[in-house]
Amino acid sequence: WQAWPALVADPEQIPGGKGLTSYIAPLLFGTVLSAVIALLIATPLAIGIALFITHYAPRRLAQALGYLVDLLAAVPSLVYGLWGVFVLAPKTVPVTTWLSEKLGFIPLFAGPPSTTGRTMFVVGIVLAVMILPIMTAVNREVFLQTPRLHEEASLALGATRWEMIQMAVIPFGKSGVISGMMLGLGRALGETMAIAIILSMSGGISFNLIGSANPGTIAGNIALQFPESSGLAVNTLIASGLVLFALTLAVNMLARWIVSRRAEFSGAN
Repeated sequence: WQAWPALVADPEQIPGGKGLTSYIAPLLFGTVLSAVIALLIATPLAIGIALFITHYAPRRLAQALGYLVDLLAAVPSLVYGLWGVFVLAPKTVPVTTWLSEKLGFIPLFAGPPSTTGRTMFVVGIVLAVMILPIMTAVNREVFLQTPRLHEEASLALGATRWEMIQMAVIPFGKSGVISGMMLGLGRALGETMAIAIILSMSGGISFNLIGSANPGTIAGNIALQFPESSGLAVNTLIASGLVLFALTLAVNMLARWIVSRRAEFSGAN
């Protein structure tokens, strides 16, 4: 209802003067891009940590690591944003400069690199750390539910521990890994303060991850623009929030569907 005035308004009345689609499209692109980068970084880390905790680490060490990873979820977004700006961003400048020099022919690293380090690349790393606890927790629980008979059968046939994981653990937990990815993706899509603090938003659609011109995100744009907006501008922000709501809802519904497919699965079936 609050978004309706922006949906039916004349395109010239929308902030930017190019219509609602032109206003939201770069923000939606930036939201998806940052979340996908985070997912690509966090997924192998979450799987590796979960496998180490469940099948390699001694029991006491596994418990300590489990608590430590879960503790990351208790850190406020604001702290992650400040860490990204003051610690991580300056340290990535030499890396992004090297990427621009050596791999500048790839659109992702076309450059010129940002001198401050406040780039989509840093946002992706910070989001990856933020979604790591929920993804690791899901993977850990799924891997622990692998039927013991499957693991023992693999070892009895002469498989090494890693071969047993490849043949028994990972196939059993595949749907759980996918659902953990979807839940992490949903978490990354809705992140606000960390992105608003780190990212230097300039609008437009760009695949360049290391430049200073970065597309914004829907949640970050709402956090930055809402205090000073009034009238139709507020309706426009609410309309963009409606788009984010629909996207996040679709991702979480997909994750729930994947989880429900294995809800009744048993190793004895």
